[in-house]
Amino acid sequence: MISFDAQTGVLRVQLCAVVLLSATGMAQAESCRAESFSGASYAVCSFNLAKDRVRTFWRGNDGNPYRTFDALAADLEAKGKSLRFAMNGGMYRGDLSPVGLYIEDGRMMVPPNTVTLTGAQSQIPNFYKKPNGVFYIGEGRAGILETGRFLAEKPEANFATQSGPMLLINGKIHPAFIVNSTDRKPRDGVGLSSRNEIYFVITKSWVSFYDFARFFRDRLGCSNALFLDGGEAPGLYAPELGRNDAPAHGGYGPIIAVSE
Repeated sequence: MISFDAQTGVLRVQLCAVVLLSATGMAQAESCRAESFSGASYAVCSFNLAKDRVRTFWRGNDGNPYRTFDALAADLEAKGKSLRFAMNGGMYRGDLSPVGLYIEDGRMMVPPNTVTLTGAQSQIPNFYKKPNGVFYIGEGRAGILETGRFLAEKPEANFATQSGPMLLINGKIHPAFIVNSTDRKPRDGVGLSSRNEIYFVITKSWVSFYDFARFFRDRLGCSNALFLDGGEAPGLYAPELGRNDAPAHGGYGPIIAVSE
């Protein structure tokens, strides 16, 4: 800058600012990406709690569920924020209430579901295929624990959602999953490779539970992962992938989202 006049110097500073903003935009755009693994296709969105605000949403100020990603985006916009990412955050009932534990802003809005069903695994609804688990976010850290461990250890949880089954438990695939299973459906889930790095995954092709768990472990390096939902229910909001999925049946219940 010393060799240029003041006007030119200002211009160079402005150009640096533009480059910096462009780099920031590129980093955000890379949060979500398409991946292939073992013949199946996935959409993967990764976030780090050191810089990304990940939390759960369920109901708006009117007390009603948001139902759609558009409604959540509009509510955030009214508060001066923008929606970067959203995924349906666990199983829900016909009235869109969570099937299991749900915590938002430190308040337990739905208690944990510890019901145990017996019988053939193929006849037990996914949520009750024990062990199921809880995805939670505390101060600067995230975790995925089997429901029993979560209730016993009582980790700090400002946000939490219970779902099931667990996909990975300390690096091991859920014992009920079958290699080469023909039970293939759309699925979404969440996994952790550290206390800060969170992976949200939704399948772009139909996969089995076993293959879904393998993707989290062998491709993403996760040690714990939790199934969120499947069938027609999985939904994703990821503008950089051109995704803003409409719910299949009346609306989404709990939603996990990233805003800024």
